[in-house]
Amino acid sequence: MQITPVTPDRLVDEVVELVDDHPGRVRLALDGPPPTRPLAIAERVADALRTRGRMAVVVSTDDFLRPASVRLEFGREDPDEFLDGWIDVGGLRREVLDPAGPHGSGRVLPRLWDAVADRAHRDRYVELPTDGVVLLGGALLLGRGLPFDLAVHLRMTNAALARTLPEADRWALPAYARYAEERAPEQQADLVVLSDHPTRPALRR
Repeated sequence: MQITPVTPDRLVDEVVELVDDHPGRVRLALDGPPPTRPLAIAERVADALRTRGRMAVVVSTDDFLRPASVRLEFGREDPDEFLDGWIDVGGLRREVLDPAGPHGSGRVLPRLWDAVADRAHRDRYVELPTDGVVLLGGALLLGRGLPFDLAVHLRMTNAALARTLPEADRWALPAYARYAEERAPEQQADLVVLSDHPTRPALRR
């Protein structure tokens, strides 16, 4: 095992190189808890890919949550339901990952559900070319059977997560601990990024 400290800019380059080595359409997961800023990294990677002439669409799991009546059935602070029942896995498959697959239509819906208003987004479909890239950013993504071509796991220890999560969100800590233990995201990722200090990441090869 080799640990290589990198700058945030170099991390973006590493992910771009990972995508460049994969022909055709790519469905990339950027998986990590909120303090690791997976969506911000996805946006930077997408910008870098576009400068190379490759279309990239960023999708957030926050726009693919299940309706409040379903995901909050057992309360707003149930860690087990947060792990197993908040993300609309079927919606992600149907509207994003299956269409973006090698035999899919390429017709991708970037946003499905507005969790704040608790209603469907009125978003337009995007036509993804044959070499287009979908970058899905969010937490708790791996181990669900979702069809990703590549996955980057932004790893944060329980201690670091407890230190950096806002007080109002610490009820979710048991969910992140279960995720690390039961779903083994590090074993499923193509690239593991040690992110206890997100401004000073390190790659584990």
